[in-house]
Amino acid sequence: MVPSIAKGVRRILGRPRPPSEAAPARDRLVLPADPELIYAVGDVHGCLPKLLRLEQKIVEDAAAFDGIKVIVMLGDYVDRGPDSAGVIEHLLRPAPDGFFRVCLCGNHEDVFVHFLQGMVPFETWIEFGAEETLLSYGLDRAARDGRGRKSRAVSAQDVLSVMPSEHVSFLRKLPVALSTPSCYFVHAGVRPGVELEAQAERDLLWIRKDFLESDERLPKLVIHGHTPSRQPTFANRRLGIDTGAYMNGPLTAARLWRRKISFLEA
Repeated sequence: MVPSIAKGVRRILGRPRPPSEAAPARDRLVLPADPELIYAVGDVHGCLPKLLRLEQKIVEDAAAFDGIKVIVMLGDYVDRGPDSAGVIEHLLRPAPDGFFRVCLCGNHEDVFVHFLQGMVPFETWIEFGAEETLLSYGLDRAARDGRGRKSRAVSAQDVLSVMPSEHVSFLRKLPVALSTPSCYFVHAGVRPGVELEAQAERDLLWIRKDFLESDERLPKLVIHGHTPSRQPTFANRRLGIDTGAYMNGPLTAARLWRRKISFLEA
């Protein structure tokens, strides 16, 4: 990658965005050229040990390659698995030496943020596997009185009182997509028949059946998570890499190099 493009990658992937108290439309990142090497990582769901092992495998695998190296996290860092707080804390740290890291938003992060903002009731959030997220921050699914008795459902304020502000900011400012000339990275998928630039945010975070069952040829290779399977799935320029890490499956990364795809797992 020529130096001017490398500077563009640093500017786009490293730009700060101040957190907002509201829930504005999330950023959609665009790179002017394909990095030489990209690793896309599927849904982590609180499985910190698997993430650490996979990241180490990525570092070792990438040692044989030169050029700009990017790790793209496809969202769903929280809920269901045992250490959502630990996963966020890790992703807040710098990427491994020689890498850029892009963390995209998943539907679970979006629901979490809406709960914290009072836009989603506790009963809805808990159905998404939030009990494990609460436990990772040292909270039970019910608040307790002074004698330790369960007294009421956990409120957003209960969570915010124990959750580091950096974690809240991380969740709020996650972009919803990353586009390069040949690839489109997103959590759930895209709506067939709609230009990539015109995709609704909800579809990027939530779509499933209409995307997965479409025979329409997509304008780019769409790399996504969201829908778990026993192994990576590839059809009609769709590459799904959620392999159910929290369900005793592996955590999977897809390596994209010169239009060739291979996989790492932990």
